[in-house]
This record gives sequence, structure tokens and C-alpha cells, in this order.
Amino acid sequence: MNILIAFIPAIFWGIMPITNVKAGGKPINQILGTTMGAFLVSIVIFFITSPGLSSHALLYGILSGASWAFAQMLQFEAFTEIGVSGAMPISTGLQIIGTSLAGIVLFGEWPKTQTKLIGFLAILIIIVGVYLTTISDKKIVHTDKKVDVKKVVLIFVFQIFGYVGYSVFPTLGDLNGKEAFLPQTIGMVGAALLFSLLPSNLKLKPLFDKNTYSNVLSGILFGIAAFGYLLSAKANGIATGFTISQMNVVLATLLGVYVLKEEKSKRELIFTLVGLVLVVAGGIITTIMPQ
Repeated sequence: MNILIAFIPAIFWGIMPITNVKAGGKPINQILGTTMGAFLVSIVIFFITSPGLSSHALLYGILSGASWAFAQMLQFEAFTEIGVSGAMPISTGLQIIGTSLAGIVLFGEWPKTQTKLIGFLAILIIIVGVYLTTISDKKIVHTDKKVDVKKVVLIFVFQIFGYVGYSVFPTLGDLNGKEAFLPQTIGMVGAALLFSLLPSNLKLKPLFDKNTYSNVLSGILFGIAAFGYLLSAKANGIATGFTISQMNVVLATLLGVYVLKEEKSKRELIFTLVGLVLVVAGGIITTIMPQ
């Protein structure tokens, strides 16, 4: 049952990018709409489960949600610098490495040497698989300005702290998914609102832009995925739970091809299929390896 829970975020995080693309809008519209939708989901779950709302849960949950919003905005910024195809494999790979290492170092997950070796092998396989799914024959110019390499490096360095914080804070505070979820989405919305007050975003008036509210559906999907991930991290551990959640790349890639009609050459399709097989294989390894 715990392993089935671990696949909830993989499914809904896989669908979410498609709804984001369909909804449109700028990064600030997407972050506001997504966090609003997640907040709505958390309210419903809060009243259904009645977990209580302690100051302890508020602190760690808000820190977790704010960390995610911070990382996600940096990811949007990376898209503007090097494009989605350039940013996603780096981002996903760093998330897997950083979050798994945090689970191992901070919480003693994968305690046996044999488990660590197998786990790191699974992570490596997933990273290679994700990279293969992004290989393209097309030369795409993402921006007409010269790429600031130092800026891109800093974006990814700080981004990993945000995504690791999103996973680590609920476990650090020993919170279960039910009590962490509402505070977490409060942190997400709060951070997104702060981002909307930045001069570059304020002039766009994102709170009055229909594209913001078009992205609420993506937020609802994200909310379901995030709640599933909190339950999975508690039941399966951060290292295993997060690694399985990153299998969302399988669904997102297939939906991109068949729903968004993204064209792929024969060579691209072969690399994509091989990459997806590796991602699935790595995820399966983390679920059957000895603990």
C-alpha cells in the first residue's frame, strides 16, 4: 500500500505540466495559480481529516511550502535563460541527488552499505534516463541575449536548497502528511504573493490576470500530488519516496508527445523510449532493494 501511495505524486505531477501549458500565462501567473489551487485542496483535506493546527506544524509546514515556491520561481527563471529542455534534466537530476542525500545524511535512511550502493545506482539510472528523454535534434534559440553562465549556475545552486527544504522540513519537524499540508500551502501562497510584489511582476498585475486563475487547475493537481508525496515521504522515507515521485517524467513525456503533439524525430523517439525504460527501472529498484 505504501508503494502505491508513492506513485500518486508521480501521476499527478506528470499531468500538471500539460495543464500548465494549456492554461498559459507568465511564470508569476503559473506560480500564483498553482499555489492557489493547492491551497484549496489543502483546505478540503484539512476539514475532512481534522488534523489540528499547532504552532509547530505551522512553522515547519510554512518553511517547506515557501522553500518550494522559491525553488519553483528559480526554475522558471532558468527556463528564460537556457530553455525548458536545458533546465529540466539539470533540475531533476539535482533534485534527486540533493533530496536523496538529505534523507540519508539527516535521517539515516538506506542505513546498510549494500542499500546505499543499490540506491545510488538506482539514482544514477534515473538521472541518465531523464537526460535521454530530453535529447533533441532541433537547435532551438531560447533567447536573443547572451546566456549568463554564472547566473545559471547560481540559479541551480540555490534552487536545490529550495527543493530539498520542501522535502526535509516536514520530516525534520516529524509532521505527518495531514498536519503538514495546510501550513505547507500557506507557505506556498505567501511566498507566491511576495513574488507578485516584485517590481518586474507588480506591473503585470497578476492577481487581476485571468491566466493566473486558469492555472488553478494545475494547482489542484499539484495539491493532490503534494499531499500524496507527504504521505509517501512519511511511509517510505524521503530518499525512496522522492525518487519514485520523479517518475512523473514518464507520464509528462508521453502526454507531451500525444496530447501536446510535440514532434520527435526517429532518433529522439528512440532516446525518449530508452530513457523512460531507465527511469522506470530505477524507480522499481528503489522499491525492491533491501532496507
